[in-house]
Amino acid sequence: MSAVFDSLSRFYASSIGKKILVALTGLMLLGFVLGHMIGNLLIFVGKDAINEYGHMLQTMLHGGGVWIARIGLLTAVVIHIVATIQLTKANRAARKDAYGMQKAQVSGKASHTMIWSGLTILAFIIYHLLHFTVRKNNDYDTYKTVLHGETVHDVYRMVVAGFSWAPASIFYIIAMLLLSSHLSHGFSSLFQTLGVATDKTEPLFKKLGYAFAGLILVGNCSIVLAVWLGYVR
Repeated sequence: MSAVFDSLSRFYASSIGKKILVALTGLMLLGFVLGHMIGNLLIFVGKDAINEYGHMLQTMLHGGGVWIARIGLLTAVVIHIVATIQLTKANRAARKDAYGMQKAQVSGKASHTMIWSGLTILAFIIYHLLHFTVRKNNDYDTYKTVLHGETVHDVYRMVVAGFSWAPASIFYIIAMLLLSSHLSHGFSSLFQTLGVATDKTEPLFKKLGYAFAGLILVGNCSIVLAVWLGYVR
């Protein structure tokens, strides 16, 4: 066990190890963001569709599945942000000459943006979990509906009620804008670190990153706008 721990410690201590962890956690988060959006878009299919989806998540592995996902998500986000901050500090320390300082100013702005957008997204995830999942300071637990003869939590009503509150909706849209910016900048570098994207294919991956970020932004914000406009009510 000690040998394994030592190996993991050496791996994380290296810049390559941190970059790989940032890329792998980033890939995990890409999958989560896409899957979460697809699930939420079921609200446009109808009440039963999204309520069935929510009930499936809540009862998966006897209720343990959703907590495994939550803990895994938060762990991945924390590792992603901490490793990115440590890499940024290490890069700054390594650049001593004038050219390095000039280059650091260019890359430093991007790094600062990525770090702060990442921290804001982390704050949003915690708030989002408290608001919709843990359901603190609201009466969402009382929202019930009948699905296939079984009384289940009314996710449809909860989403409509949640996004009918302007502060929550505005915060959500701001978080989606920051997330999309984060995705558009990090998408290509993620796949480059994993060896999938090369210098030759980097322009293609940058375009894919912009497309993916735009898809997430439009998909998630469409739910908020649908509630505001009364299309979903």
